[in-house]
Amino acid sequence: MTGTASILTIGNELVSGDTPNTNASWLARRLAPLGVAVRLTAAVPDEIDAIAEFVRGQAPRVDFLLVTGGLGGTPDDLTREAIAAAFGVPQEELPEIAADLRARFTRNPEYAARWARLPRGSRPLANPHGGAPGFAIENVYVLPGLPSEMEAMFASIEEEFRRGTPIECWRRIYRTYESVIAQTLAETVERWPGVLVGSYPSFSTEGSTVEVVLKSSDADALAAASAWLAVAIEESGGR
Repeated sequence: MTGTASILTIGNELVSGDTPNTNASWLARRLAPLGVAVRLTAAVPDEIDAIAEFVRGQAPRVDFLLVTGGLGGTPDDLTREAIAAAFGVPQEELPEIAADLRARFTRNPEYAARWARLPRGSRPLANPHGGAPGFAIENVYVLPGLPSEMEAMFASIEEEFRRGTPIECWRRIYRTYESVIAQTLAETVERWPGVLVGSYPSFSTEGSTVEVVLKSSDADALAAASAWLAVAIEESGGR
């Protein structure tokens, strides 16, 4: 049995397309080996109401809701306020965290100390590569938006997300057309309903290719399905 998660990335720059949303894909890839299937990824702007509405709606539907972004000190960093609004609690300064931030950021200690104002009931998460701490409240985990900080923080707590059997992946790229192997893919789904089947075509001057991806938390089913599919595609002319 696997766990479930949703991922929310926050930032006007993500919604507008000015910045690629790499955090969601990175987290989804890291959660799968822990036995957690991502059911939804979304991006919302830096707006308290939009963030709070998403959190209230999604947190009860999954085992984990991971949120990234909006933990800095500029006017558009509103995630702490939004999560507090989502849970209907005030923000409170954690004295030990605030003291540590003031000591580390001596050029502007009060600016940094604002990062310690977390929603009541939160558990702070250390930021190994930055200043602003993350935090967890119930099943919601809030991480920084800067990829290097987010990745380091997740790595320090990733065992908290381990659930059930890891979701394993098999992938191959074939020189063929999707239409040629569509029936073979459909038969794979029928034979092994517990295996997710995906196909992703590409076209270039060198010809057409299709990347075929199988995923499952059932290692035996994945091995059987991938072995059968590889032979079937080769018999259809894929290579």
